[in-house]
Amino acid sequence: MKKNIIYILLLSMILFACKKNEMMPYQSKDNVYLRYLDKDGNQDTTTLSYSFAYNPSLAQDTIWVPIVVTGPRVSHARQFVLNIVDSSTTAVKGIHYEALKASYTLPADSGKTKIPLIIKNTDDALSNKSVTIGFRTVSGGDFSADLPVALRSKKIIFSNRLEKPAWWMYWESSLGEYGRIKHQLFLISSGTVDLVDMSKPNAFLEIPRTLYYIENFRVFLKDPATWIARNPTKGYVLTKKTDGTNDYDFYSEATPAKRYTLKYFAAVNGYFFIDESGKQIII
Repeated sequence: MKKNIIYILLLSMILFACKKNEMMPYQSKDNVYLRYLDKDGNQDTTTLSYSFAYNPSLAQDTIWVPIVVTGPRVSHARQFVLNIVDSSTTAVKGIHYEALKASYTLPADSGKTKIPLIIKNTDDALSNKSVTIGFRTVSGGDFSADLPVALRSKKIIFSNRLEKPAWWMYWESSLGEYGRIKHQLFLISSGTVDLVDMSKPNAFLEIPRTLYYIENFRVFLKDPATWIARNPTKGYVLTKKTDGTNDYDFYSEATPAKRYTLKYFAAVNGYFFIDESGKQIII
């Protein structure tokens, strides 16, 4: 009997301890971090990259920064802080990006939100260089900064610069030698960012589509005025230069600083786009 009483007392203590643990309130400080995942679902700490070259008519674009809370949701709105990290930023505020707010609001009953980081395509130098923006969640408002820096930080590198794509080599006989301005005009006229990579399985199925885009590009180079008339929603125009020549500027009305020269050649009584080396663009 005495042994049974001891067992009952021990069991009561265990049950009481478990119940007490279950009733303990959440004690950890609330934090916010940047929720970027790789293809395997793990936290991705690599640098993001972006090029306006694939959207040349954009004067600016928005990069959405995903914010997640560690801790319970609450029934009222809370404030948190996202700062620019000067040591990992080469972009200039106001020229390359819009300033961040002093703080941001996490809505009530929410455990995550997204913050707009607005980057700009108004600096001509972005055609020849890249700039970076580093940003990080920090202590402020209703949240602490106790999590590892890698979880709270991210960097984006962006430009208006194109690089030779892998698929170009397979179509060089049609497109000719690679050039960044030629590539940019191809993107504007074709409405696609790539052609078929012939090293891929079943690539032959995409050959008709590729030939269609190349032919559209060829027609555009010969007669951009007709292309503009047929594609008014794209917002491109031709305006005659004011330097006394018969040359024209081709550009998007949304980004008038980014212009392409359509030069007149009297010897053939025709117009040709000019690349970054001063050569005619012909395919």
